[in-house]
Amino acid sequence: MLVELRARELGVIADLHVVLDPGLTALTGETGAGKTLVVEALALLLGGRADPSVVRSGADEAVVEGRFVDESGEEVVLGRVVPASGRSRGFVDGRMAPASRLAERGRSLVDLYGQHEHQSLLHQSAQRQALDRYAGVDLGPVRSLRSRISELDSRIASLGGDDRERARELDLLGFELAEIDALGPRSAGEDEQLAEEEAALAGAADLREAAWRAYDLLAGESGSVVEAAGNALASLERHGPLGASSSRLRSTIAELDDVASELRVAAERFEEDPVRLAAVRERRQRIRAVVRRHGESLADVLAFAKDARRRVAELAAGDEARRALEAERDALAGELAAAEREVGDRRREAAPRLAREVEAHFSEFALGGARLRVESSASGIADDSEMLLAANRGEPFLPLARAASGGELARTMLALRLVLATGPPTLVFDEVDAGIGGTAALAVGRALAEVARARQVLVVTHLAQVAAHADHQVAVAKSERGGRTVTVASTVSGDERIAELSRMLSGQPRSVAAREHAAELLEVARRR
Repeated sequence: MLVELRARELGVIADLHVVLDPGLTALTGETGAGKTLVVEALALLLGGRADPSVVRSGADEAVVEGRFVDESGEEVVLGRVVPASGRSRGFVDGRMAPASRLAERGRSLVDLYGQHEHQSLLHQSAQRQALDRYAGVDLGPVRSLRSRISELDSRIASLGGDDRERARELDLLGFELAEIDALGPRSAGEDEQLAEEEAALAGAADLREAAWRAYDLLAGESGSVVEAAGNALASLERHGPLGASSSRLRSTIAELDDVASELRVAAERFEEDPVRLAAVRERRQRIRAVVRRHGESLADVLAFAKDARRRVAELAAGDEARRALEAERDALAGELAAAEREVGDRRREAAPRLAREVEAHFSEFALGGARLRVESSASGIADDSEMLLAANRGEPFLPLARAASGGELARTMLALRLVLATGPPTLVFDEVDAGIGGTAALAVGRALAEVARARQVLVVTHLAQVAAHADHQVAVAKSERGGRTVTVASTVSGDERIAELSRMLSGQPRSVAAREHAAELLEVARRR
């Protein structure tokens, strides 16, 4: 429900703050006092079009805030800022949000009648849902069967689709696996190992020559580094004070001997092998060709091969599995068709009953010539069910949004709400009393009070007969502050409410006859 509404710098509203209660609240006041601006403020909160012309003259921006409590008891705060120039800004619980988000969140909180874009029952999907609630339709089995069929379709598709598509996939996988098997990769690191071997084979002669040259320099038969170092060591060993240098040189000679031995072994190992070199290069070329088709490395090729073998196994066993899944799907499709027929039958059977019950309220709401029709397709689930209205005798049936004026539509919606007893926590009726009076006005007041037993209802009205049925009444009036006209709103009760109802009846709040009539209306309303 709407707990609190505040609007600032909106039209003639300088700063309006209204606290609202459950039940039926009537917003009353002279024409032009600003009642409709209260509805417009709500429309802005619900994502309605933000026209800069609504900003109060001389102000930079208009601000509207509303505090709601949803059906789960959670508090929701919606806000809208409309600048005198530029784009409006929306807020949901203090966080910026686009108008579409306000509309989405507000749709579950408020229905506005008199502003088409916020009337949930104008949408075909909402009408179908309302019909389902009226008819006691349970869509659970249909949704469950559709979900199970969708899951089966995915599983069947994963088996390769039709026979030709599956055969094509098997052929492709077989070709790719044959190529990989012919290559026979030994490990994920084979290419790196072959690269090292290729480098060694390709430079064998150079490597051998370099190793022998280095060996000769270090330990050759004459003039070698090791021999020269040995002569130096012999010279040092005769002198005790040079013992430290002698020790270091001895270690160096041992190290040089080791290096020389390694170089000799390496030189003897490096042998040219053109046949092996060609084989290594051909092997690496084949590896690169396969890797290009299946990834970035041999590891990718091996992973692809593993997945491909699993897929081949699935496809090989897929015929039998597919037939089983298709048989299960056919059985579920039969169940779904039966469940959809049952839903459609319920909708078609309930549609004329719903129309008759709603039409039963039309005469008391001064809509005696109006007719309602709920159309559904002749077969199947009847998801196209839609409400059509002929607002006056002899006129064609049209969708609700196109069939009636604001007042007629508001009263039609009121009749629907009486029968359906559904909707968001707060219903706002504007222009519901347009073109009616007397007995019809009393009937509308009683109907609004009846709807307000289950949810909060706000009604903007000029008729005392309607306002008298309200649990609460908010009087909207103009006053002057600082030389400017502003709109103020205050909850009236007791003698103040009698005076406001008297004004609505006769234009004379102090008229004795009008006050007696107002008191009588309140008494009649209390006995409802």
